[in-house]
Amino acid sequence: MRQPAPATAVDTARRAPAIALTGVGKTYAGGVRALDDVSLTVEHGTFLAVMGPSGSGKSTLMHCAAGLDSPTSGSVRVDGREIAGLNETRRTELRRERVGFVFQAYNLIPSLSVEDNITLPLRLAGRRPDREWIRTLVERVGLAERLHHRPAELSGGQQQRVALVRALAARPAVVFADEPTGALDLRSAHQVLGLLRGLVDEFGQTVVMVTHDPAAAARAHTALVMADGRVVESLDHPTAPQLAARLAALGDR
Repeated sequence: MRQPAPATAVDTARRAPAIALTGVGKTYAGGVRALDDVSLTVEHGTFLAVMGPSGSGKSTLMHCAAGLDSPTSGSVRVDGREIAGLNETRRTELRRERVGFVFQAYNLIPSLSVEDNITLPLRLAGRRPDREWIRTLVERVGLAERLHHRPAELSGGQQQRVALVRALAARPAVVFADEPTGALDLRSAHQVLGLLRGLVDEFGQTVVMVTHDPAAAARAHTALVMADGRVVESLDHPTAPQLAARLAALGDR
């Protein structure tokens, strides 16, 4: 299987972080402050999990970092490009070029084959799919024999793997995964999480995952714990018991 050439130390030093947030705040109508002066950096080739109780701001953080929403204040950079002040059209263009998404719902088109679901976003953007790269991905996730199947002919875990390949097909700077295992059984969830970590380790992909599941977050290199719109803790090489205890403590406050 052909893999991209690894980045040299010079390449890494010259490249801007995949995601950089500085002093980001988000206030909604009625004065609800969802994010409060959040700063963080996500380097290329890393897997970051974001956790927190309901209402902690984790989903808002992802939406602002991914260009799905605009912060009220602060700076958001994706692969070195400032997006906080872009209008919706420009943010849409940047998401198409530099960001991939995997959601709890697979968002596959039932009438299309696996292959067409994977390549549709590229074709809509007027880009020619890189067939060799897509073949590498589908082989890696075990879908090489399923390209001509439709979503209804696949299991939930297989459908999520299609969504994952679709997110990676354009070689994005970062993939945002929002509760990617929430609709899966334990076995399928384990497989998808293993694939996410494998794509980071083998291909240098950057992944930011929002999850409520300590076992899922423990697959990441680093886990951020949020509360009241702020990052209250950052854990390198987290374990599920560590994260579960931290979340339980936040719930007892």
